[in-house]
Amino acid sequence: MSAGRGANARRAWHARSARPRRVDKAEPCDRGPNKEGFTLVELLMVVAIIGLAAGAVVLSVPDPRPSVAEDAERFAARLSRAREEAVLSNRPVAVEATPAGYGFSVFDGAEWSALDEGPFGPETWTAGTTVDPSNPPMRIVFDPTGVADPAALTLTRDRQSRTIAVDGAGEVRLNG
Repeated sequence: MSAGRGANARRAWHARSARPRRVDKAEPCDRGPNKEGFTLVELLMVVAIIGLAAGAVVLSVPDPRPSVAEDAERFAARLSRAREEAVLSNRPVAVEATPAGYGFSVFDGAEWSALDEGPFGPETWTAGTTVDPSNPPMRIVFDPTGVADPAALTLTRDRQSRTIAVDGAGEVRLNG
C-alpha cells in the first residue's frame, strides 16, 4: 500500500510542476550582476547628435579674418588719403606695397622719411593674402598736385581677388 501512495504522490507532483504557473507580477529578467547603465546604441546616438551639433556650430561661425574685399577697400581708402596728404601738405607722399604689407613715406626736400602719424602707420596684409606684383615691391608716389604714375595691385586670398588701380591723375579705383 505504501508503494501505491508513493507512486500517486509522484504523479501528482509531476502534474503540478508540468502545469504552467500563473504569474501575478512580472519578474525582471536576470541579466547577471548589476546591469545598469546605457547600451552601446544609446551611446552611439548621443555621439552622433553631439557631432551634428558641433558641425552646425563650426559651419555657422564666420571667418574671423577680414575678407580680401575689406583689405582692398582699406588699402584703397588709405591710398586716397595719401593723395590728399600730398596735396594738402604740398610734398610728395609715397606708398610702398610689399608681400608682407604696406607703409607710407614723405619727401621733405632732402630725403624720404617714414610717415606714421594718423592713418599712415605701417600695415600688414591679412594672413594668406598674396600680392601681385610682389617683386620688386610696388611704389606709388603722389606728387604735391596729386598726380601719380599709373599702377595696379591685386590682392588674392581663398580664390577671391580684388585689384586696386591708380590712374595718371592719381584717382584710386577698386575693381573686382
